Amino acid sequence: MSTKYIPFFPLKMVAFPGEQVNLHIFEPRYKQLVNECLENDSTFGIPVFNGTIMEYGSEMKVTRLIKRYESGEMDIYTQCVGVFKKVSFDEQAPGKLYAGGMVESVEQTYDHSHSQWQELKVLGKELLELLKMEEELDVELLANSFELAHKLGLSLEQEYDMLQMTHESQRQEYMINHLRRAIPLIREMETAKEKIRMNGHFQHHDPLNF
Repeated sequence: MSTKYIPFFPLKMVAFPGEQVNLHIFEPRYKQLVNECLENDSTFGIPVFNGTIMEYGSEMKVTRLIKRYESGEMDIYTQCVGVFKKVSFDEQAPGKLYAGGMVESVEQTYDHSHSQWQELKVLGKELLELLKMEEELDVELLANSFELAHKLGLSLEQEYDMLQMTHESQRQEYMINHLRRAIPLIREMETAKEKIRMNGHFQHHDPLNF
């Protein structure tokens, strides 16, 4: 595994490889960080923050400066280019305002079976139908579990679990198990909501034959 020193921008979020994250930059330390990334065409890290700085995070590249304000604040597009494991953490990188640390890159293995991916897509579609969100997301257009993960309502803890997984087959199995548990619960909730809506309304029931 290759190691290097990168600036850190801890956030309470997970970014998966290939994902675009739009950021508004206003703190002096992060203005410095982003300006240096733009000048040097370098990357920075988002270590996941969940009450504390976690061990894994996302390596990000600034892909576009959208707007620079008179105050020096910025709107930027960034994209996740990889996953890292934190080796060290400095609250202040040498001579800088921002934090930094040594990281190891985490290699990704895109192994999965066709049947596994098909099962995951079927479950994803079932969930979207339950939530009446089929028109907002076409599962058939997605290529891997990373693209699907944020769309299906995983918690930060679950997304962090997935970030640590090095194999696509692991991530897909994780999401399949999640959806198998979640779909029956959501179906029960939708049934309960419908019963609540019907409470107080005139109801027509067909006679029972017994």
